[in-house]
Amino acid sequence: MKFKNAIVLMAVLLSSCAASSSMRTSENELIIKTEAAPVCGDIGAMKVAEKQAAIETIKAGYDRYIILGQAGTDTTRVVQMPGSYTTTGTATVYGNTGYYSGNTVYNPGPTFVAGGHNQDLAVRMFKEGEPGSERALSARERLGPKWALIVRDGINTCAG
Repeated sequence: MKFKNAIVLMAVLLSSCAASSSMRTSENELIIKTEAAPVCGDIGAMKVAEKQAAIETIKAGYDRYIILGQAGTDTTRVVQMPGSYTTTGTATVYGNTGYYSGNTVYNPGPTFVAGGHNQDLAVRMFKEGEPGSERALSARERLGPKWALIVRDGINTCAG
């Protein structure tokens, strides 16, 4: 049963391990902020942010984009929960004298990974044929043949 629960937990973690939001800074520029779970790594966070840039480009009515700037942070850390002590011993009495022999063992608490990977992108968007668009990336090509589904459903996982 524990194994089945672990599989379900991992599936949930991997199925929604990233989230992005965007903010328009001008008619054709925006900032993408992406947060990804520790399991995604910084590369996974970067891939999600790039896909989000393509999605936002299409949603805004543009065809191509250039990433003008990038910043990333890694806030992952391993946290250990408090442990416990277990003491066992034996007491014996001989006449008026008592003896105690004891042993104390420290049991460390469980560990878990907290934090995540953050990725910020500054993006400029272009319409096809607009000056500067020849150097820009095609949003539809970056998302692949199922680009319409990705734009509709969004991206919330770094696995793919």
